[in-house]
Amino acid sequence: MIVGVISLVFVLRLRALKREDSMHHRVLTFPAAVLAIAMSACGGSDGSPNTPSSSNAMTVTITAQNGAQSFAPNPASAGGQMVVFKNNDKIVHRVALNDGAVDTGDIAPGATSRAVQMPGNGTNYHCTIHPDMIGSVNAASGAAPPPCEGVYCGVY
Repeated sequence: MIVGVISLVFVLRLRALKREDSMHHRVLTFPAAVLAIAMSACGGSDGSPNTPSSSNAMTVTITAQNGAQSFAPNPASAGGQMVVFKNNDKIVHRVALNDGAVDTGDIAPGATSRAVQMPGNGTNYHCTIHPDMIGSVNAASGAAPPPCEGVYCGVY
């Protein structure tokens, strides 16, 4: 597509140079070429067709720094689904799966994370800034989350 646009610009430019009134055509050709390139760059897409949408994701709310009561719902019935984390607390949080497969990055107070994919077999997660904040996700089948192992585990 870009090669075609560049070719079109080149042809238009040559035609303008061949005409006696080339200054008039150059003035009209340049904006047309810029418009053609801009339109081809847009292409009707945001350039990231595989970006997960947060509009259809389940929301897990970050409530406060309170152990297993830090997230709601907990456990979340979101195995195999897209999830966003909404920070309703007054401090920054950062959620990561215990296995390190997902990290939301910092979530400011009042902000919502990007949508992240939860494993179908369920998982356990925590706040990397406040490791006592823990949560889990049930499996897609409805089964309980997998047993929590490691330093980020506590009573649910």
